[in-house]
Amino acid sequence: MVNKTFSRSWKKSVQPRKQRKYKYNLPLHLQQKFIHVHLSPSLREKYGRRNFQARKGDKVKVLRGQYKKKEGKVERVDLKRQRIFVSGLEYFKKDGTKIPVPFHPTNLMILELDLNDKKRKEKIETKQTSSSSTSKKKETKRDIK
Repeated sequence: MVNKTFSRSWKKSVQPRKQRKYKYNLPLHLQQKFIHVHLSPSLREKYGRRNFQARKGDKVKVLRGQYKKKEGKVERVDLKRQRIFVSGLEYFKKDGTKIPVPFHPTNLMILELDLNDKKRKEKIETKQTSSSSTSKKKETKRDIK
């Protein structure tokens, strides 16, 4: 029988099966870290970060696959399956019903962030100020040498 509990003491392993097991048994609050999506170059410049967690309402662009270069808003984020559903991107079954296409976060890029949530906006601003202060520290270290 497979052990379903999550081990916090587990550090790392070279074996892919153990890495997969760790990832499958992660609690949802840790699985959120795997839903981060790359930012567009303009947003990366603006916020000083490479990626952000995808949320409903963010405008994204598909980078890989059949729907490459298509854009849309995030409709739903499935943490358990680690998939993101984008509005307007769906396929049709034989009987004519539409099914939304699930995308892996690595195949998407955020074009516009949804900043309606005050907490998210606040978090972005604090991260932005902390990252700008660390970049200043790096510059001063370079200048000293």
